[in-house]
Amino acid sequence: MLASCSSDRPQADLIIKNAVIYTVDSGFTIYTAMAVGDGKIISMGDDKYILENYTSDSIYDALGKAVFPGFIDAHAHFYGYALNKQYADLNGCRSFEELIDRIQKHHEANPSEWITGRGWDQNLWPVKAFPQNDLLNKLFPDTPVLLTRVDGHAVLVNQALIDLSGINADSLTKPGEAILKDGRFTGVFLESYADMFRNMVPVPSDEILKKLLQQAAADCFGVGLTMVADAGLDASTIRFIDQMQSDDELKMAVYAMLNPTEENFNTFLTKGKYVTNKLNVRSVKLYADGALGSRGACLLEPYSDMPGYYGIATITPDELGRVCLMAYDNGFQVCTHAIGDSAVRTILNVYSNYLMPGNDLRWRIEHAQIVHPDDIDKFGEYGIIPSVQATHATSDMNWAEKRLGPKRIKTAYAYRKLMQQNNWLPNGTDFPIEDISPVKTFYAAVARKNLDGLPVRGFQKENALTREEALRSVTIWAARSFFEENRRGSLEPGKNADFVILDHDIMTIPENEIPDARVVLTYIDGQAVYIK
Repeated sequence: MLASCSSDRPQADLIIKNAVIYTVDSGFTIYTAMAVGDGKIISMGDDKYILENYTSDSIYDALGKAVFPGFIDAHAHFYGYALNKQYADLNGCRSFEELIDRIQKHHEANPSEWITGRGWDQNLWPVKAFPQNDLLNKLFPDTPVLLTRVDGHAVLVNQALIDLSGINADSLTKPGEAILKDGRFTGVFLESYADMFRNMVPVPSDEILKKLLQQAAADCFGVGLTMVADAGLDASTIRFIDQMQSDDELKMAVYAMLNPTEENFNTFLTKGKYVTNKLNVRSVKLYADGALGSRGACLLEPYSDMPGYYGIATITPDELGRVCLMAYDNGFQVCTHAIGDSAVRTILNVYSNYLMPGNDLRWRIEHAQIVHPDDIDKFGEYGIIPSVQATHATSDMNWAEKRLGPKRIKTAYAYRKLMQQNNWLPNGTDFPIEDISPVKTFYAAVARKNLDGLPVRGFQKENALTREEALRSVTIWAARSFFEENRRGSLEPGKNADFVILDHDIMTIPENEIPDARVVLTYIDGQAVYIK
């Protein structure tokens, strides 16, 4: 009789037992076991309930470890991260001399017709000024050199690449986006000119691109990411990703934001939403200004460390309105990069022309780093979603006050105030600008400290998130920010079996130990994609 009862139990592909499972459902329920089948969560409960009601040839004893929904990055640059694997890594360079040393070594190890690198930040150097290209011109007189700043909003190029582009000081249409000295290019270009130079770099072959994307996905799985929002892609790249996913060559799920070109609009936006099991195309990415670190963020009042300078506005209200109307008519979400308080105000005002109070269109402002006190309530009034990256606060905190002054800094990186507007907000890394790890994002949101544990009391700790809020921000709220909450972001029956097991429980360990937590297993659709 016992054998007969046993055979009647439903067969699960996988059972997890003896775990601390954070479902991140509406009640933040915690279970010890779950059953998985056909790539979905079948059931949740305690060990006794699951083991008495389901059978499986694969039972994983978690030995008390914590299980979380697969982490979701609400704002990243997955494709750019993949391409960067070919580039010299300039992150953390403490001087221009170190930058030169790194690119020389990279070029010696990887000789090519182009020299590319990313990650430099002059704010980390003894002299915190933009570099000049004289030494690059001397070392590489004939080889094009393109070195992208950490935020992606500025580049340093050599004269060989400038000559290749054909531009000169007299032909500039946006002179504020090129840094000159004595009428000569220094090699630093911002915003649209930075994009122009990056677009000149040859695209890898399909075979190489596949390998780069697979390597990028493997890195994501290793830190527990199971879905990413790629903030700015062209139609051709989206089609390439779609084909890889269809061929089961890319298991990473992607929320693709369209770059604002007519070709991209005609390929996707005007045809309506495009959704598969692993790809979701229903948004357009716009840019209202640059970045604070390169003084491209557009401010209402001048920079405190550059009197008379307000930053760069990269879109007019009329152009923004044109795209917003097109998106509204075709059921697309609008996601606009805005860092400075002037840019944020512009976006809020234009969005409010299309959004009625109580709407659920989830139009987003990406970053929303500096918000004027008079504007914060507009997020809640019009249901506008602030999409933030907690590690930006802890990366920028050592120099941000110099840019903004002691008054404006108090309403910068105000994640708690922004979260309270709609009672939720998505969180991301903006990788490769910041570290890819969602655990470090969680830590920055909760502790408001860098990885050295500084400042001791946290940076403007009044705007920290609780651990539950921080976890929601990288799981269910991130999923909600791109209309995926019905199939991802929490561990509930019927949802995708995307989950991650950590070696330490980030919800209970001492705050200073959170960055040390490591991924043991990552599952997507009930299949292990990473095993430590």
